[in-house]
Amino acid sequence: MRIAVVTSPGSVEIRDIPVPGIGEDDVLVRITACGLCTMEAKLYTGAMPVYPVAAGHEVSGRVERIGARAAALEDAPAVGDLVTLDLLTRCGTCRNCRAGDSAVCASPQGSMLPDGSIGMGSGLAEYVRVPAAHVWPVGDIDPVHAAMGEPLACVVHSFRRAGYRSGDRVAVIGGGFMGRLHLLLAQHEQARSVTVVETDPERRSAALDAGADDAVAPEDVGRLAPADVVFVTIASPEAIGTAFRTAADGARLVLFGGSHDTPDAALPGYEVHRRQLTVTGSYSQEPADWRTAAALLRSGTLADRLARLVTSRHELADVDKALTESSGTPVYRVFVEPR
Repeated sequence: MRIAVVTSPGSVEIRDIPVPGIGEDDVLVRITACGLCTMEAKLYTGAMPVYPVAAGHEVSGRVERIGARAAALEDAPAVGDLVTLDLLTRCGTCRNCRAGDSAVCASPQGSMLPDGSIGMGSGLAEYVRVPAAHVWPVGDIDPVHAAMGEPLACVVHSFRRAGYRSGDRVAVIGGGFMGRLHLLLAQHEQARSVTVVETDPERRSAALDAGADDAVAPEDVGRLAPADVVFVTIASPEAIGTAFRTAADGARLVLFGGSHDTPDAALPGYEVHRRQLTVTGSYSQEPADWRTAAALLRSGTLADRLARLVTSRHELADVDKALTESSGTPVYRVFVEPR
């Protein structure tokens, strides 16, 4: 099968490796679409120098083969089903997994492929092997929308971490792809209002077109009604500072965007204490979040809003163009569709 491997900054090649075999609890999936997120951009630009690496973790596909034990289970996916895939390692035995926090599983992520490449999702390929428990059927929808299952599950997790309640006033700091997913989920979950705070005027305009109640620059947050929940989707101290200025007394602030190389932000301890603010992080997703995300995708209720976030589609043979576009220009999501 063909698989894309990033070999150095700005360099990617298509290699041939064997189609993975499967065990009794596995599913072989023929990939239909893979979204390129910040991780793939960092690998391609050299900001995350891990080589050679087979990336791609926002993946959809059709079930090609099912292991015998998995096939015998009630509600097992059927051959031909369109599915969205959880490619996170969840060992089930570390302290975090046993506490129900598999989003922060302590086991090393990734794998080693037959050609010696490091597998970090390995979704820029024709096939992938996945444990049956990580396969979520989504019905007859656009495969590119199905590939948004992973980021959508992350946003569902973010809402759970926030203790979100219908009727909350919501502020989203950042109008990029993940900010827009927070916007559409808040709309779906009947927020009283949703405001997007964004420096780029074009993205502010796009957020308004997508139904945001307001979209403002950070310097203008003082004119907003204070928010019950603030989602920070940008990894910067400035964004976190803006979140505190946007929050109502008693608000919940979720630090969703993060990067290991971002400078630390100062925590206004007295403000958190006096105003009874709750500050929490949100990283990755849990199986319960996948269940919700797959149901949302299967329902089709988000389809029109998800379609607005598709920047472009490329064939696997043109993966270099896809990676260049996703890492060098402002985009929502660029997708690779093996065919």
